[in-house]
Amino acid sequence: MYQVQQLIGGVWDGSGDAGWLTVVDPADGTPVSRVPVATDAEVESAVKAARAVAPGWARMAPAERAEALRRAADTIEANADRLAEAETAEMGRPLAAARSGIQAGVSTLRQYAELAPVRGGRSLAGGADAIDLMVPQPRGVVAAITPWNDPVSVSCGLLGAALATGNTVVYKPSERSTASGWLLARLLDEHLPAGVLSMLTGDAPVGATLAGQEIDVVAHVGSTATGRSIAAACARSGAKALLENGGSDPLIVDADVDPRWAAEQAAIGAFANAGQLCVSVERIYVLRPVASRFLAGLVERAEALRLGPGRDPLSEVGPLVDRRQRDHVHGQVGAAVAAGASLLTGGSVPDGPGSFYPPTVLAECTDEMAVMWEETFGPVAPVMVVDSFDEALSRASHSPYGLAATVLTGSMNHAQRAWRELPVGTVKINAVFGGAPGGAAEPRGGSGQGFGYGPELLDELSATKVVHIEGPGGEGGRW
Repeated sequence: MYQVQQLIGGVWDGSGDAGWLTVVDPADGTPVSRVPVATDAEVESAVKAARAVAPGWARMAPAERAEALRRAADTIEANADRLAEAETAEMGRPLAAARSGIQAGVSTLRQYAELAPVRGGRSLAGGADAIDLMVPQPRGVVAAITPWNDPVSVSCGLLGAALATGNTVVYKPSERSTASGWLLARLLDEHLPAGVLSMLTGDAPVGATLAGQEIDVVAHVGSTATGRSIAAACARSGAKALLENGGSDPLIVDADVDPRWAAEQAAIGAFANAGQLCVSVERIYVLRPVASRFLAGLVERAEALRLGPGRDPLSEVGPLVDRRQRDHVHGQVGAAVAAGASLLTGGSVPDGPGSFYPPTVLAECTDEMAVMWEETFGPVAPVMVVDSFDEALSRASHSPYGLAATVLTGSMNHAQRAWRELPVGTVKINAVFGGAPGGAAEPRGGSGQGFGYGPELLDELSATKVVHIEGPGGEGGRW
């Protein structure tokens, strides 16, 4: 069992004056970690500590900050198995997938260590003896509030970008995956000056208290409801809000693709990490000519996936993070079936311990069903058959969210139309996951605001100062 501590101003402490939370293994309900709940005074102390050391960290040469991140990345990589085991124990992700997520986090830290020192500003020529400089500077203190579904990878992105650009950080990992965040913070803290990184633990009220502090940036990945609360807090305090909120990402299957291949892509997108990824496939629109073969292939793939504890190396789909999440997913499935959807496979709560839910395929879905317009965040693939690519684009675009979308097509014309017309931040053509190293993502609508990845995140966490310089006046007028 992990005994989690908080890090405030360079001191690790686990006193738990405001009480404790217990995180349980979603595979069998056994306790995994004991987590102290931060008091309001501890939140204030962490922010003050970060503010106190911010000038010194900002003055440090970018190459020195980058070297600290490189050393931290090496240490995290050397402890990848420990981190993966904690992630699997707390939120159920299969070990192999957890290790892949941690390696992605390590790569992100190294990426920011390379990019940050070579970032430059701009210079603008004025008169013969004048010049303007546009110089990036740290924003100050960043609150990083991270999710449970990919805890190490997402945290490495936000923490790495904030630290590389010279900001100090107060880090609050999710209460559902706190041990993963605690282990990560300990490994990072070994290579940072005291106070540059603090870590607070606890549930939603702790995050709300942190977001309401006098800080400069709140970077959050999580639900839309929480993101909107953070945006409101930032509006009151003047802090910048960087938000990646929920999504309901569509997948379009065009009439000219191999339906078996399309079914494999859909299964990967809908069932990976038990459907608990920010960019999971949440709703599917398939053209009628390939619909029957696509559905048959999707059902076959769903039924072939091995459901089991994440620590079992043969498991392909682990449990949902907890029974509350399972109830939410099962409720959406039940409501869809009651409204006329056909349950082709899955859709039942297994007997026994844990919060398992089988890969589920629904057909004959309609726009009014919650599975087609809300975020399900579970291993559910709801399918609607459409008669044209125009109809697919129209229905896929009808959503309050704007995170990502995928289109499987052999038509360059359809691919071009899709990326131009779909109102989302990321459009993927012929692959449900993937992207170039260093690729950026900027959500829209109910899915958030601001770049959350890539070199652009470094810009989001920097403030630009404009400096106008002229030669001195008076006789001579020269430097």
